[in-house]
Amino acid sequence: MPYTTTRDGVQLYVKKWGIGRPVILIHGWPLSADSWDDVALPLANAGYQTIAYDRRGFGRSDQPWEGYDYDSLADDLADVIKHHAVADVSLVGFSMGGGEVARYMSRYSDKLVRSVALVSSIVPYMLKTNDNPHGVAQDTFDTMAKGMKADRAAFFGSFFNDFYGVGMLSGSVSTELLQWTRSVAMQASLKSTLACAESFATTDFRPDLTSINVPTLIIHGTSDKTVPIDATGRPAAKGISNATLLEYEGAPHGLFATHRERLVNDLLAFLAR
Repeated sequence: MPYTTTRDGVQLYVKKWGIGRPVILIHGWPLSADSWDDVALPLANAGYQTIAYDRRGFGRSDQPWEGYDYDSLADDLADVIKHHAVADVSLVGFSMGGGEVARYMSRYSDKLVRSVALVSSIVPYMLKTNDNPHGVAQDTFDTMAKGMKADRAAFFGSFFNDFYGVGMLSGSVSTELLQWTRSVAMQASLKSTLACAESFATTDFRPDLTSINVPTLIIHGTSDKTVPIDATGRPAAKGISNATLLEYEGAPHGLFATHRERLVNDLLAFLAR
């Protein structure tokens, strides 16, 4: 069965492709493991075992009432690693998924992880504060929550335009991909969608950075309006030892679609080191 049961009884849907050294792909908000397909396939074809799972509350996984804080989400990642008995694993977190990676490394700090990649990641801190002036203002997140509570489908109708840089990049993604992305987002429960938005908006991962002591690749678009690079990618690169930052000039948030070939090539080069 393509499911992993977590320590608190939640069923997580897992996709496992290929044979070889394992790479776990952790999706962003508010998507599912399917958002990684166009990256997972060439990685599997290149000789890696790719494991991607739907975060609790999203996709085909269970939709519990609780467990959307990052300690719980990192425990879910640990349970996936344990269930599939993987070692020498590379963890790749996109957007919100970068938080699971950072918190897992600080919470477990074991010898199973070979390397880490953070793609358009929310690490280390999204919220604008006095000591994080490049972050996103709280009222922006409040407006997002209000919009989702009023009409979640309509909210996603505009959210994903910025996500993929529609209008910023000519022909960045197809209308069909936008429609599909919105349908995936609507698979998640409203509870998990709101709770995870609060978690990635307010969790401070700066204390977790010193626990990431393996080779780390950070990839971020310079025109990311969803997760600004000055609050995330650039300070993450400064705070993580042995980190390499690749800035995609003019790129938006959804790099797995807008810059797929470049992203795959950069990940393959990193994984082969």
